[in-house]
Amino acid sequence: MSRYAQVAYTAAVRQVQYEMGSGAAGARRLAEPAERPDTLTTVEAAFVRGIDGFLIATVGETGWPYIQYRGGPPGFVHVLDERTLGYADVRGNRQYITTGNLRGDDRVSLFFLDHARQTRLKLYGHAVVTPLDDDPELADRLEAFRTDGRVERLITIRVEAYDWNCPKHITPRFSERELEAALAPTRERLARLELLEAENTTLRTELARLRGA
Repeated sequence: MSRYAQVAYTAAVRQVQYEMGSGAAGARRLAEPAERPDTLTTVEAAFVRGIDGFLIATVGETGWPYIQYRGGPPGFVHVLDERTLGYADVRGNRQYITTGNLRGDDRVSLFFLDHARQTRLKLYGHAVVTPLDDDPELADRLEAFRTDGRVERLITIRVEAYDWNCPKHITPRFSERELEAALAPTRERLARLELLEAENTTLRTELARLRGA
């Protein structure tokens, strides 16, 4: 059963799948239609909370898609419940393309990518834009941990479907925070070695002095 396949595998997509030899695999994912939207498990929730950025795609009135990056400290995307994500949207370059697109079509596609662990999660959902003053309780929750900057609105996303993507071709990259954590033991060891070298130098100097006395 795959709600994601139901949403993503259009007639044109299915045709290409058969042309390229993956039609049978696609048929298996569509064999048992998922009548209800997907719900996030603890695995997806933990992954989203650990991500420091994601891509969000919307479609404008011209029919052209638009992709925007949203970043912040891990945890800035809040898992409000098993079907809802949310974040405080801060001021950017003030083009407001994503915000404007959502007024005409609430459908979004999110892409969460962890380069270090070569893992990615893709998600379909319906986004709701909420002014800050309209829901003080939600504002307090989303602003408690967020991206730096002036918050202009609240974004919540009702999950429709998601799928874990193949890790193939993901180039491993590491953030400064990840490198700091990985290099901490090595730096501690180097600090201890420097201390031992200093002590060794002091002992050699003292030994030389005693021999010359």
